[in-house]
Amino acid sequence: MGMTGNVELTGRITIPAAEQAEMVPLFEEHARLSRGEPGCLRFEVTPDPRNPEVFAVSELFIDETAFEAHGARTRASEWGRQSAHLVRKFDRAVLE
Repeated sequence: MGMTGNVELTGRITIPAAEQAEMVPLFEEHARLSRGEPGCLRFEVTPDPRNPEVFAVSELFIDETAFEAHGARTRASEWGRQSAHLVRKFDRAVLE
């Protein structure tokens, strides 16, 4: 199997208002750590101006290996454990 292109993940995550005091700082730390990962080209989180419970997420990793490493780190993190129940809607694409 040859080199794949960049892996992009875009979508949204919903953090209920009652959980934001606890979850948003964890999410911010997750974003900071993600940006520091090898192969992370973009990791942006933007609150939806129309719905304060929804956050747009845009991630770009250099390849599948970097994306999979990000996923493994995320699952093992406090954010990964605490946010597992949150509703997510993501689209994943491999860019050539």
